[in-house]
Amino acid sequence: MKNFFKTLENNKVKIFELIAIILILIFAFSITPKQMQNDIFYTIKIGNLIQQNGIDGVDHFSWHEGLPYTYPHWLYDVGMSLIYNFGGFNAIYISTCFFSCILGICIYFVNTKLNKNKLISFAVTIVVLYLIKGYITARAQLVTFILFILLVYNIEMFIKSKKVINAVAIFFIQTLIANLHAAVWPFTFVLYLPYIAEYLISELQDIVLYKKIEIKILKIRAKRFNQRLNHKEPSENRIKKVTDQRELNSKSNKLNMNTSTKKKEISEKYVNKLQRVTEKLLQKQEKVQKIRYRRKENEGKEYKIIIKKNKNVRWLIWIMVITIFTGFLTPLGKTPFAYTYLTLKGTTTKSINEHLPLTLANNVQMACTLVIVLALITFSKVKIKLSDLLMLGGLVFLMFLSRRQQSMFVLIGSIAFTRLSLQFAETNWSKPVDNVINKFFTKYTAIILIVVMLAWSLHLYAKVKDDSFVNEETYPVEASEWILQNIDIKKIKLYNEYNYGSYLLFKGIPVFIDSRADLYAPEFNTPTGKAEDGNDIFMDFINSSNISTYYGDIFEKYEITHVLAYRNSKIAMLIRKTDSEKYNEIYSDENFVIFEVGNN
Repeated sequence: MKNFFKTLENNKVKIFELIAIILILIFAFSITPKQMQNDIFYTIKIGNLIQQNGIDGVDHFSWHEGLPYTYPHWLYDVGMSLIYNFGGFNAIYISTCFFSCILGICIYFVNTKLNKNKLISFAVTIVVLYLIKGYITARAQLVTFILFILLVYNIEMFIKSKKVINAVAIFFIQTLIANLHAAVWPFTFVLYLPYIAEYLISELQDIVLYKKIEIKILKIRAKRFNQRLNHKEPSENRIKKVTDQRELNSKSNKLNMNTSTKKKEISEKYVNKLQRVTEKLLQKQEKVQKIRYRRKENEGKEYKIIIKKNKNVRWLIWIMVITIFTGFLTPLGKTPFAYTYLTLKGTTTKSINEHLPLTLANNVQMACTLVIVLALITFSKVKIKLSDLLMLGGLVFLMFLSRRQQSMFVLIGSIAFTRLSLQFAETNWSKPVDNVINKFFTKYTAIILIVVMLAWSLHLYAKVKDDSFVNEETYPVEASEWILQNIDIKKIKLYNEYNYGSYLLFKGIPVFIDSRADLYAPEFNTPTGKAEDGNDIFMDFINSSNISTYYGDIFEKYEITHVLAYRNSKIAMLIRKTDSEKYNEIYSDENFVIFEVGNN
């Protein structure tokens, strides 16, 4: 122990980084849930299907015939199915812990490399992981979080140094995203926009546009006056047309006298105009030079927003154009290009909780985060890069459109927030921020940091350590076993609810609907390409489950034979109270009930 503390005194920065990384790994592990989320069930099943049949573009797990399926995260599905086949849900849980830890290390690494401060980067990493802990689960988004933070890192490094390796990394990352989670692939291009916008604004700012227009007009006028001076001179060809020598001499003398006088008058007129225009042109050009000189002098003295022109962004624009082709480097056809558009165009996003707009009153953590960011920008002396301001503003806008984007606001916005925090520390602390670790990181502060982080991590882990992998209150574990043992699943048309449909298909029971919302939306399953020709199974479920449409009509439309519902659901309650003569209750447990349609 003495040797450790002696080493601590001699290599404080390295020891701090080692402790920080270990604590990040422990914290990331502690916030990883054991319970499986509904998407993982169909992910495993689809991954196994792809290994057997390849990507055929057809759904095999609902009892609706002929539904096309786009397999939007086929590569993740295959990976998770391989992990499950190797070690079951234990292996899935371990892999989720692994990706959670990798995400934490990537956030710390990127912020440290871009902002050059290990202490603030560590603090920001812990806060980010805590704020997005609800999104750390066995879903494709967890892997794409890692890729997104690395994508921003490579974009910024390319702008800084224009290294080919960063450009190659950008292309590779976007290709992976197109195959792992095609729905978020278009979002990768949003991340380019703040840097490109800052460059374009800096170009416009440097041009002094209104002066440039005036100078252009003056140059056109000067050119026109020059042309007129040249064109008004007498032409020798007119003289050569006279054949008679005597007539030639006579006409030539008269012409020379007339043209000489005329030429002199015209020349003086246009020379005067040209001189005035030239003087104005020189004055405007001098003003432009003075404006540019003043701007040069004022660089770094901006009040709040820093605008810097980086010519490497021109190459970044070309990279963005080239990476459009990564959308073709998948076996999914046009899915990376069309999936998000069709999803936003449809109605599924209005009924799925994570796609609904963010309400700050119901999200205190995010409200506090926004207040801190706004206070830091508004009431402190920090200055913000225009690209950071645009990035934060764009992410906030997307977050208010869809609450699931709060994860991207926290994750990607952490880079700008670390920059602002570092500036705030530098302007308010009397000692240099770079020396804080050397000054204050001692054996006592190290012990306090370790104890606090371990206690917090153990507290969070205690909440999940006793959880089962499959929550029997959420998923029909016993009911599905009863169905498999007592009902011929090849002959039934089962009505089930959205949240647990994926578990049923995982158990091999054909479903009415599951959490692959796109599969059941008319924008995706239309045979003609027109949404009105598709089957809106999703909205039929929504309308029947919330009783905005009489469920009996939906059951009749789809020829439902059996109904599986939560015991306390509206449908179960109404069937028992008002329609018991039409439905026979054939199974019931603490959480679920099964009815057979049309039997007494």
